[in-house]
Amino acid sequence: MTDTTSTPRPGTPSRLRAINDRAALDLLLEHGPLSRTRIGALTGLSKPTASQLLARLEAAHLVVPVGTSAGGPGPNAQLYQLNPAAGYVAGLDVTTTHVRFAVADITGTTLAEHLLPTPGRQAAGTVDRVAEGLAETVRQAGLRPGCLSEIAIGTPGALDPATGKLRYAAHLPGWHSPRLAEELRAALGAPVAIENDVNLAAVAERALGSARGCADFVLLWAEEGIGAAITIGGRLHRGFTGGAGEVGYMPVPGAPVVRNVRRENSGGFQELAGANAVLALAKRYKLPGRTAEAAVTRALATPGAGEEFLAELANRLATGLAAIVAVVDPELVVLCGGIPTAGGETLRELVQEELTGLAVPRPRLLSSTVPGSPVLHGALQLALTAARERAFTTA
Repeated sequence: MTDTTSTPRPGTPSRLRAINDRAALDLLLEHGPLSRTRIGALTGLSKPTASQLLARLEAAHLVVPVGTSAGGPGPNAQLYQLNPAAGYVAGLDVTTTHVRFAVADITGTTLAEHLLPTPGRQAAGTVDRVAEGLAETVRQAGLRPGCLSEIAIGTPGALDPATGKLRYAAHLPGWHSPRLAEELRAALGAPVAIENDVNLAAVAERALGSARGCADFVLLWAEEGIGAAITIGGRLHRGFTGGAGEVGYMPVPGAPVVRNVRRENSGGFQELAGANAVLALAKRYKLPGRTAEAAVTRALATPGAGEEFLAELANRLATGLAAIVAVVDPELVVLCGGIPTAGGETLRELVQEELTGLAVPRPRLLSSTVPGSPVLHGALQLALTAARERAFTTA
């Protein structure tokens, strides 16, 4: 005979309380401070049940009273909000030139950000430098050491699920230990998730930006490198080795076929529309700029040559996108990264027009609307999801 006394079954009072508690916490996240009556109305719970729920959550330090409502008929009602101190998380955006850190509380409010330049291509001491940078961010946030419950890190490339090694990122020294996640967890004192940077930009876009509410979309990142994130049915598609979306390696018309792409750390789409290619194209049109973004900005202000440059750049971006949407057929494509951001609505419209002529699927094409670093926002969102799942499990 199976013993079921230790595990709550669906429909038991403890299970129903846990479901109601989680529903109330999610409502407080969505709406901000709410009264007992409002929580009852939104959840369908009676006033006594809503009062018991709030008492449980307050005793668990998950909610705190925060003032009273005003302006309505009758006495003012006590308002409750999610307790910001119920958990803290960190997000990191790792590039070849710097690591950007952010710390947020469980509500998603960012408490501090910190930028740590990385010394050239030095590989030694990466874990120690990350630990020091994160400790400084925690200090700036006014928090005690060891307070973090989850950490998410965005890097170029992706961890191979079979080996634990970072692939597709030979240009990122110091991040290729097969025990990297374990080493970081030991040094940072909290669970660590390492995710592809462009995937995290898509997480941010779905939570905060142009892809909000969209279950099937592609995010195309164009900056120093070219990459994509693919979301299908509301879930990131990472691929068997974690390399889904590494479209910079994709052969495309208009670019030479790159052999030994792993050794070269490049491919056709990268050679066609990456930052170096954009700078070379700008030079051809006599549009000087120290960066690809600066060249695109100059093109916007230069009639004639600038318009021709933008038209060719749009064609290059659309050429790669046409291959992607022919396979994935997404509802939406989001353009993200420094080059599309610099090109703004003008470049977006040109890419949309070119894509319409090159591909049978015709997804909507939108620009990113996530402010600041989409990768950093996505890392915080990933860490927050894990932290909330842990903190909000009350039964």
